[in-house]
Amino acid sequence: MSDYTIPKVWEESQEAKKNKTGNQPVAGSRFEQKLPVGEQPLQVYSLNTPNGMKATIMLEELKEAGIKDAKYDLYKIDIGDGDQFGSDFVKINPNSKIPAMVDYSYDEPIRVFESVSILLYLADKFDKFVPNSLAERTELMNWLFWQTGAAPFVGGGFGHFYYYAPYAQEYPIDRYTMETKRQLDLLDRHLADKEYINGDEYTIADIAIWPWYGRLVQGELYGDAATFLNAQEYKNLNAWVDKIAQRPAIKRAINIAYKDIK
Repeated sequence: MSDYTIPKVWEESQEAKKNKTGNQPVAGSRFEQKLPVGEQPLQVYSLNTPNGMKATIMLEELKEAGIKDAKYDLYKIDIGDGDQFGSDFVKINPNSKIPAMVDYSYDEPIRVFESVSILLYLADKFDKFVPNSLAERTELMNWLFWQTGAAPFVGGGFGHFYYYAPYAQEYPIDRYTMETKRQLDLLDRHLADKEYINGDEYTIADIAIWPWYGRLVQGELYGDAATFLNAQEYKNLNAWVDKIAQRPAIKRAINIAYKDIK
């Protein structure tokens, strides 16, 4: 039983106000920043989180596919230090979330933010890992939108209350564990008769979903969460996770080196 009483009007706590690198109830930049710009056409600012990995996996897959124009420089945005709130980064992504990218291959540089937007942009730009037929592309979009809507329940919900919260709370842990297992079961059922998320072909749907659900099943997210969730019971999902994990681009992206911005 909690002794917390909901106030009539919420106010940020004094402790939260002192935390200059954490979330605040306002958007915008907090300090002047000069991000480096390298020589490659694609400049990527990110970190090896599930969302951040989507961009690096895609770029490494393009490299593996022999796309020579997909060269990029990769810079580390340390979200623990609050780099995402710097002025240059906020110009690229006003939402202050990684990953973010700028394409300098055009006369007017194009900024791209939000991880799935980056996947779609690169897929369309290079015509790779995206189907052309209306039906197949619509199915792809179904799963991309599913991932963007579902993953916050896994990360901001289950991951936060199970692993990051300062103390354990039964109600939110039960609530978000239930939802996370429902999502794992959904993927397991979907993959019962499919090689990949969109069917027989590897697409950006796999790239979007694997860093979240693949890493979770592998035991790479939130401490011992895979054991807590009994993730090994999802046999079809695990087979897909293991198959994707063997791709050379995936192996490189997991261990990729980031350039420091400072």
